[in-house]
Amino acid sequence: MSAVTDQGAPGATPAKVGARTAAAGKRSRVVLHIGEPKTGTTFLQQVIWRSRAELSAQGVVLVGHHPQDHYRAAQDLQGAPMSPSDPAGSWTGEWDILAGEARLVPRVAVISHELFSAADEAAVNRAVTSLQPCELHVVLTVRDIATLLPAEWQETVKHRNARRYEDWLCDVIDTEWLAADRRRYWFWRVHDTLKILELWSRHVPPERVHVITAAPRGSDPGLLWRRFASLLEVDPAAADLSETRANSSLGLPEIEFLRRMNEALSAELPDWYYLSRVKEEVAHEALAARPVGERQTLPDNRLGWAREYAGGLIAGLQAAGYDVIGDLGELRPPEDSSGGVGVAEPPAELVLDAAVQAAAALVVNQYWVEFPDAAPEREEITRKIFADRVVRRVAASPWLKRTVRQLSSRSALVRRLRVVAWRTLERPGSGGK
Repeated sequence: MSAVTDQGAPGATPAKVGARTAAAGKRSRVVLHIGEPKTGTTFLQQVIWRSRAELSAQGVVLVGHHPQDHYRAAQDLQGAPMSPSDPAGSWTGEWDILAGEARLVPRVAVISHELFSAADEAAVNRAVTSLQPCELHVVLTVRDIATLLPAEWQETVKHRNARRYEDWLCDVIDTEWLAADRRRYWFWRVHDTLKILELWSRHVPPERVHVITAAPRGSDPGLLWRRFASLLEVDPAAADLSETRANSSLGLPEIEFLRRMNEALSAELPDWYYLSRVKEEVAHEALAARPVGERQTLPDNRLGWAREYAGGLIAGLQAAGYDVIGDLGELRPPEDSSGGVGVAEPPAELVLDAAVQAAAALVVNQYWVEFPDAAPEREEITRKIFADRVVRRVAASPWLKRTVRQLSSRSALVRRLRVVAWRTLERPGSGGK
């Protein structure tokens, strides 16, 4: 049976702190949070990045300088292709750099990105091997399939998908789920929970494979953080949750506008440009600021399948002996699906309103690109440590950043120097001071 702990109450004491500490012994630990996408990963990442100094003071070090370091490391680990026109520079070698930093942390190092859930056997083996001799703990956050599916469809549209919701559901449930190798399809590659965990548990014992259930819709948003903090063995109250946000859900008119725009976009537009200009500036900034009306739900004719899937998932998790933090019952679809709509075509005038606002945002953002001095300051410059100031300087120079990354992709020496520089600037365990 799985070991289950529930960090539902503020300030709750982790039920297995002593056991985990004893198991760790003198070896440092690496906590690798591998996803899944749309299970509160963005929220957790915002918490730990905003609370780096507070976590470091408790012996927990978030490696890297920026969340993009973890994204790039996940892409490198899996050998993901990169467009030659992408100005971000090669990510070859980025996993080795992050792993090298993690091995230097004296107590607990944290790496977090949802794309690690897509790792195949070769990538998992590489990750585990490169983090030795540290004690690796793998963390997977999971969510009930009935609320996951509409959230993931929205996310695919924000990544250029033009499939209608009902057609996409047919693909995922009626075709891909029944395939002998369903992980060749993207949705199941990152959401075939039992298969993902089985791959990692070939290298990591089940007591060091942790499954955290995402809080149900409408729950205290801090619940997920308290559960994650219990694994890190830190005081959850040390983190400031006031400025964190989950990945924004869009209303039906906004997502329908994006879907139709995806249909019209030329294939010549590279994905990296789409993600920068459309996903971030249009979807996450302009459209996410609009009031959300009816939310997308799973259609009633799919709830039977969702309940059957949840039952199999829960039984599989119970049998595997993983460390479950939370309540497996939260993986069952909600009994009440009211307050949303399964499949619907929003009124044309509302889609037009969304399109007008998106077009206006694109014009303003393009103006700021051409005249950067006119752009407002988007982040409050109140950094606490010297390393952040250095990184900000580098980030202000796209040429310098790209040059360093290109050199890193070609030279093991440069990668080692970046690890040394990180250790000098970040000083793991110093509390960020």
